[in-house]
Amino acid sequence: MAEGQILFSEDNLEEGQKGKYMTFKTGNEYFGIAINYVCEIIGIQPITAVPEVESYIKGLINLRGKIIPVIDMRARFNIEPLEYTDRTCIIVIDVKGTTVGLIIEKIAEVVTIDDEDIIPPPSLTHRNTSNNKYVYGIGKIGDQVKMLLDPEKLIKDEDMSIMGSLADDDADANEE
Repeated sequence: MAEGQILFSEDNLEEGQKGKYMTFKTGNEYFGIAINYVCEIIGIQPITAVPEVESYIKGLINLRGKIIPVIDMRARFNIEPLEYTDRTCIIVIDVKGTTVGLIIEKIAEVVTIDDEDIIPPPSLTHRNTSNNKYVYGIGKIGDQVKMLLDPEKLIKDEDMSIMGSLADDDADANEE
């Protein structure tokens, strides 16, 4: 895949996106994110590192003049890092008005999952992990399951404000 190549964009979306999820692989698992959060999918780009941020915030990219923070999903899920390859891509999403890129190993497909095929995730611990839960449901697709992510929980509020200010600061610097 060519650097910066657009694989998917919201211009390609059709009406009636309810129940549609963009699925992708990170580690050994497949995840899904509701298609209405997805703006586009691009190839991996040069990333400018930003000091003193969470380790999973890999830095900033310049996407057609817009500065976007990017998060490495392997790092976010505490999975051992891998070197980026030609299959690595960035899912550009919009969360609460902030544009963020999610670095993932590979795109799987867009699937439709009906509400009755989504079950709540099992509680595997006794402690309260509600603040750390990224998975809001398990989607059943035939004999496969996809962990459905809640982007608003995936990105902590304090990270949102940091990322928003990083993008704003960099945009201001580019205007000078």
